Amino acid sequence: MKKYFILSVAVLMSALSFTACGDDNENDDPTPAVNEKEVAMEAITTQYVNNVIFPIYKSLAAKTSDLFDQLVEAKAKFRAGTLTQGDIDKVCNTFIAARSAWEQSESFLYGAATDFGIDPHIDTWPLDRVALAKALSSAEIIEDLDDLDDGGIDNARALVGEQQLGFHGIEFIIFRNGQHRSLAALQGTETDEAFAGRNITGEQELVFAAAVAGDLRDKCFQLEVSWLGEKAPQSHQDRVEECEFPSTVASGDWSYGENMLNATKSGSTLRTWRNVMNTILVAGCSNICAEVAGQKIGQAYTGADTDYIESPYSQRSYYDFFDNITSIQYSIYGQQQTTAHANSIMAYLEKYNPTIAADLKAKLDAALSALNTAKSGAPFVTDTHSANAKAAMDAINTLDEAINEAASWIAAN
Repeated sequence: MKKYFILSVAVLMSALSFTACGDDNENDDPTPAVNEKEVAMEAITTQYVNNVIFPIYKSLAAKTSDLFDQLVEAKAKFRAGTLTQGDIDKVCNTFIAARSAWEQSESFLYGAATDFGIDPHIDTWPLDRVALAKALSSAEIIEDLDDLDDGGIDNARALVGEQQLGFHGIEFIIFRNGQHRSLAALQGTETDEAFAGRNITGEQELVFAAAVAGDLRDKCFQLEVSWLGEKAPQSHQDRVEECEFPSTVASGDWSYGENMLNATKSGSTLRTWRNVMNTILVAGCSNICAEVAGQKIGQAYTGADTDYIESPYSQRSYYDFFDNITSIQYSIYGQQQTTAHANSIMAYLEKYNPTIAADLKAKLDAALSALNTAKSGAPFVTDTHSANAKAAMDAINTLDEAINEAASWIAAN
């Protein structure tokens, strides 16, 4: 499961927090070129935190909040007999938007997402449909899930188990075979083979989906508040406090954004600006490269685990992978654009080592291109051993090598 892979990120971040990259005494080095680079790295960090991490987490929080509201409304309309296919389509489209925001955040899973177990809490697969069928067969569990103000959200994990939570539990309810779930299907009983003989209704499924969406929203609020601190909407801060979720770096009262922006200062876990660059590139970008190639594609492609397929019900695996590599692009370019900001890692490399910069850009473009091609072909869940899957996996592995080469050069220079 994904959670075991993420543990390696926690170990890596622990090492990064206490081990500076490059020269430990770089702040004492009087060489003008070194000081110039430090100034550039600080500007890169400011641009990256404020224009990549902050807006993506704000978008994720807003879209998961919309998803929760729409599923609560869909549940009410279903009971009133007024739910339409248009209502279901709206929920599905909001889910896709929220899902994209999450996948575009995965190049910075270090920090709050890992420290607080938010990933894998909201993004574990494969879904345990047998356990879900059993849970939804319990009138007591359904009643608790239905009471959104008294345990349905806060206790969702205890009620149905973590492997049924997050995006993929909701995905199963509102998508099937790559299509939006039909109103007619929800008006009948669940036909998935894991639910045979249990007579689970669409109403029960929507009760579950709404409660899980509430849990998803709350954890995304936690991510937003953990990074933005007091810059997050007050209502989101209030909800995180109500849930009693931690939202500051363990070493003190700083948000994760403040911790990174205040690198080199007393109290920050990041001792040098090169430490920050290494965190962005290795703990962030390289880590998600390794996960996409080795886990998300590699597990099913090699046959190591043929059920390890992300987003199988919406059949949007390649879209998830594309958004993951887009997340890397944003991190390296310092903005949510396809061109590099002047204060970005790419611009820094173009100035100080154009050969590495050109190679990194070419391999980033190649990985995105391979995934674009894959998106236009058969869904990953229906053809896990395709040439498109192999081409994407190889391109991402090559990108990973280029990212680590760039990180090593920055650390040493």
